[in-house]
Amino acid sequence: MPFNPLKPSVAEVNPTAEFFMQRCLQLADWGAGYTAPNPLVGALLVHENRVIGEGYHLQYGQAHAEVNCLQSVKPGDRHLIPFSTLFVSLEPCCHFGKTAPCTDLILREKIPKVVVGSRDPFPSVNGKGMEKLEARGVEVVFPVLEGLAKEKNRRFFTYHEQKRPYVILKWAESSNHHISSLDGRVLISNNLTNRLVHKWRTEEAAILVGTQTALLDNPALTARFWPGKNPVRVVLDQNLRLPDTLNLFDGATKSIVLNGLKEGEAGEIIFKRIQKALPIDQSILTALYDLQFLSVLVEGGAHLLQTFLDAGIWDEIRIITNEDLEITAGIPSPEFRNARLVKSIRSGTDVIRFYVPRKKRD
Repeated sequence: MPFNPLKPSVAEVNPTAEFFMQRCLQLADWGAGYTAPNPLVGALLVHENRVIGEGYHLQYGQAHAEVNCLQSVKPGDRHLIPFSTLFVSLEPCCHFGKTAPCTDLILREKIPKVVVGSRDPFPSVNGKGMEKLEARGVEVVFPVLEGLAKEKNRRFFTYHEQKRPYVILKWAESSNHHISSLDGRVLISNNLTNRLVHKWRTEEAAILVGTQTALLDNPALTARFWPGKNPVRVVLDQNLRLPDTLNLFDGATKSIVLNGLKEGEAGEIIFKRIQKALPIDQSILTALYDLQFLSVLVEGGAHLLQTFLDAGIWDEIRIITNEDLEITAGIPSPEFRNARLVKSIRSGTDVIRFYVPRKKRD
C-alpha cells in the first residue's frame, strides 16, 4: 500500500525509539544558523541498541544528516549497516537538490528499517521519501516524537505550509514601557542581554528594521558579540531615502533594501521591489519568501512592529524590560493581544519575556 503522509503507519513506539530520536533532535541543533533554507536534521544509526553512527546537517549545500551519519561509522562496524536501524528527525529526501537523494543512499546501503520523527513539508518530498522506502521493502516507523521534531523545524514548516518566513518580533523597553526617548536613542538592555540578542541574530536568516530606525539609530544589525553567522540585513525604505553612509551599507554582510522603486544589485546591497498592492506586512513577507528566508527577526521600529502585531502575523514576541530604567517622555512600546507568555528569564537588570500566539483552546 502506498505511504499516506496524512495517515501515518501504525507502529509500536517504545521508549528506546524515543530515546534515540531525542538524540537526533540534539544533533540537529548543531546546525542552527547554518542550514537555512534547508531544515535542521539529525540522524543516528543503531545496531542492537548500540549507536554505530551519528550525524547532522551541518551547512546548506553540504551533506545531509544521513550522509554524515553513515560516513561516521567506523570501518570495523560497516558490516553492521545492513542490519541496523536509521533514526532521522525529518523524513529522508527523495529528490535531487544541492545533493543526491538520501533515500537512494539508504537503499544502496541496504538499511532495513528507518524511524522518522516528522514528515518533510517540502512539496518535492512530503511523504514521498517514506513511500519510496516502503515500496522498496524498507520498514518505516513514523512518527516518533513528531511534536518535538516539528517544533525543532518550526521555521521550515512555517515557510512551506504558510508560504512566509517565521516572524519573531523583538524590542527593548523601559520599566514604564517606552522603547526610546523623544530626545533620541537610549541604551536600554545591558551588556549581558546584548550578547543574547546577538546570539538570536545568528539563529535567524534575516533581520529587519524600518526606515526611521535605520536613520535615527544607525544600527549595524550584525552578530558582533556572539560567534556565528550574521543574518542578512533587511531594511524597509519604500522611497529610497536612506543614505549609503549608514552602517547597514558598510559591506560587512549582505543588505537588502525593500522598496517600491527598483530592483538590482550594487555590491553587497540588493534592491528588492515590493508589491504596493498588498498591505505592507504582506508585501514584506512575500518579498522575503521569494528570497527564500525561512525566518526574520524584526527589531524595529515601533510602527513596523505594530504593523505586524495589528495584522496578527507573527510567531514569537521577545520583550526585554529594563526594570531599573524609566523614560519619562518617550515612544510607547507596541501594544499586542492574543499572546501567551511561555517563558520569562532574568538577565541582570533586564527581564526577558517570550510570547507565542494564543490559540483558541489556551
